[in-house]
Amino acid sequence: MTSNLPTTAALPADTLQIAAEWLAEGQPTALATVIATRGSSPRPGGSLLAVADDGRFAGSVSGGCVEGAVIQAARTVLEGGESRLLEFTIDDQQAWDVGLHCGGELSVHLGTVAAEHVNALVTARQQRRDALRIIPLEADVRESVLLGEEILTDEALLEDMEADERRALLRDERCRIREHSRHGPLFLQPLVPMPRLVIIGAVHITQYLAPMARAAGYETIVVDPRSAFAAPDRFPDVTLKKSWPQAAFRELVPDARTAVVTLTHDAKLDNPALDAALESPAFYIGALGSRATQKLRRERLAELGHGPETLDRIHGPVGLHLGGREPAEMAIAIMAEITRVRYLGAAAA
Repeated sequence: MTSNLPTTAALPADTLQIAAEWLAEGQPTALATVIATRGSSPRPGGSLLAVADDGRFAGSVSGGCVEGAVIQAARTVLEGGESRLLEFTIDDQQAWDVGLHCGGELSVHLGTVAAEHVNALVTARQQRRDALRIIPLEADVRESVLLGEEILTDEALLEDMEADERRALLRDERCRIREHSRHGPLFLQPLVPMPRLVIIGAVHITQYLAPMARAAGYETIVVDPRSAFAAPDRFPDVTLKKSWPQAAFRELVPDARTAVVTLTHDAKLDNPALDAALESPAFYIGALGSRATQKLRRERLAELGHGPETLDRIHGPVGLHLGGREPAEMAIAIMAEITRVRYLGAAAA
């Protein structure tokens, strides 16, 4: 079996949160997880559907075409049955109904979940911590959760997996199936923090870049102490921080899944933000400005103690060179470069 990459936007944070709420109410809850897909399946590997004992459900494993069968099977599991692996074939008519060009197949694991596991995953998400969900597909063993080096439930599930392999799984972010020496196939589902884009400057380009980033699955934060710029009506559905970059970065603490872009063209705002970003493991740092501006900026940042290799982390002029000059076109170029660096590395850009 093979498993597709769940995009960051499709990470099951909301489904897990809802499942946690049901379990807190005392409702036994089953969790269906897409284990493998073949052909044109509507949902990627790692997609979740939660089903409560009272009939409520949340999430999706198929875009609607096999949800009913999964919910029906969940009732049996919730009544005391063992976890099970469901196999579905989506025929051409079903595929057409959910907007696909042709049918496909998918495998779905269905089992009950413990409140401590779901709560741990929700908490890890809130704290921007990596987690790994481990589901035995054949053995009569409960699933486990790995938080950092802490494993919940059954340490035996990781007895033949080195720490380096676990870290590689989290970096890759791909669900996969791995054979265990005693417990058979395990489904490994990394649950990592959603990528985050911190934009310094509530300027015209930002009005295009912020919604693009949100559409691409990024938590998007705009930092600008100028109230006239950082106005909610200019940036609906975007987190605004009306503070100076130094204060904002102390609160946000950029991590390895954070991108930082400075767009004000004002050294009083951009340079402190770049200084803080360079002290962080942010995977992407970009700065608006001409090559002459970038040269002057590097000199000022060098005076703050940043060496040449550190300064080379700054992508400036920001964005891929696509030839566009309009604010929306510049936003496209910036988002394209962030995407390229995220998946292919800084050297590719």
